[in-house]
Amino acid sequence: MSKPASPRRVGDKEALAVNTAVRGSAYKLNLVAGLIRGKKAADALNILSFSTKAMAVDVRKCLASAIANAENNHNLDVDALVVQEASVGKAITMKRFATRARGRSTRILKPFSRIRVVVREVEEAGE
Repeated sequence: MSKPASPRRVGDKEALAVNTAVRGSAYKLNLVAGLIRGKKAADALNILSFSTKAMAVDVRKCLASAIANAENNHNLDVDALVVQEASVGKAITMKRFATRARGRSTRILKPFSRIRVVVREVEEAGE
């Protein structure tokens, strides 16, 4: 006996990639994710490649993974992919401390975030 297969979390013409441990705050990551929402996948990769934001590297990896999932797992056309969703959430926060004067200490918070990228295949309107 095996357990039943879990249902797909996205639609038939969609592919998903999730990065659960991005080292950085959700605010900074969301600024970069906002750059690619609604764009074509090729254009979004290009934008992220030339972005000066450090978080763009992690978002680009997640987007490339979503495109690869669409091509290899779901047989979708790579040229017709559009970034349907790029959502960001908080993950864990590591707590560290720094020693200060007079035997005191200060808390240092090192946040982690998660990003979820969904790409969708759309039909060309000109055909």
